[in-house]
Amino acid sequence: MKLSPRAVALVGAGALALSACGSAPSTSGGSGGSDGAGSSDFKACMVSDAGGFDDKSFNESGKNGLDEAKKSLGIQTQTSQSTTNSDFVPNIDNLVGQNCNLIFTVGFLLAPATASQAEANPDVKFAIIDSTAQDDKGNPVELDNVKPISFDTAQAAFLAGYVSAGMSKTGKVATYGGIAIPSVTIFMDGYADGVAKYNEVHGTNVQVLGWDKASQQGAFTGNFDDQTLGKAQSDNFFDQGADIIMPVAGPVGMGTIASAKEHEGTRVVWVDSDGYESITDDAAKPLILTSVMKGIAPAVEDVTKTTSEGSFDNSPYVGTLENGGVAIAPYHDTESEVPKELQDEVEQLKQDIIDGKVTVESPSSPAKA
Repeated sequence: MKLSPRAVALVGAGALALSACGSAPSTSGGSGGSDGAGSSDFKACMVSDAGGFDDKSFNESGKNGLDEAKKSLGIQTQTSQSTTNSDFVPNIDNLVGQNCNLIFTVGFLLAPATASQAEANPDVKFAIIDSTAQDDKGNPVELDNVKPISFDTAQAAFLAGYVSAGMSKTGKVATYGGIAIPSVTIFMDGYADGVAKYNEVHGTNVQVLGWDKASQQGAFTGNFDDQTLGKAQSDNFFDQGADIIMPVAGPVGMGTIASAKEHEGTRVVWVDSDGYESITDDAAKPLILTSVMKGIAPAVEDVTKTTSEGSFDNSPYVGTLENGGVAIAPYHDTESEVPKELQDEVEQLKQDIIDGKVTVESPSSPAKA
């Protein structure tokens, strides 16, 4: 499937509706320290998880959205980069002390810190990406000053699993995660179901290594930053006969890229951003079959705009294939390798999911508002 420029733009360039689950409107255009003052007194800030803002994945996507908001709105921005989980609360507290009006927290792991700090600072607005605020026992907490921003990435991962099964020469594909949290396993569930759908349609038996949806058990590196673990896990999968791997592990996924370079005929499915565009290593680009994308950057930009205009609300946003919040990327260099018939099947599946003819479900799917 070759996505139209408009389809790609829905995730790559913006246009998400972030009030409840509405349709997508058009958007407007380091640790600590100010990123520069704009002409506005409004200040939007962001705390990364331990993967940092140069992860070629969800943290970097969030930072890109904040940078765009600064340019288009003339606001002030500030970021705080976490290196360990113990940095979360101090980093948020520091930004509160820097008079931030809106604080984005990036990732499921920041859910408890977001809740505690939002409760302690009711005059500050928060938006958490890939989660809801949670108490210290992991229970969701609804707060007036916290907006959850989630993505039903199982839908787009389903399409990536389907095309991976269709492109596998060995009959084996694989996926693994950084940490076993909902924002990771949702990708793996969708991917496994997409492979299963391909097997159902074509009477094949393509296997998925690294994840069993029924038991919710699989392969994890235990963090989002050690690329050597990603390479070791990927070497193992390739040695077992897999020829396509989808790492759901932030920077750890670069270890899969390194492994694929050493295993001829293999491919990688990237996640969160379009890996072909975000990864600067030119030698890696031909290895990327496609990417499962979520529109974090436009979400950040839109929430910043509406909040700066006094229109903040805490209703959750869920990105889907229908509203353009999730998508799979173009095939780029592998375009000529993907048979036209397979491209058409993926395109039809996408429409069937949007129309409700095919249901993609995961225990980790975000609740629709």
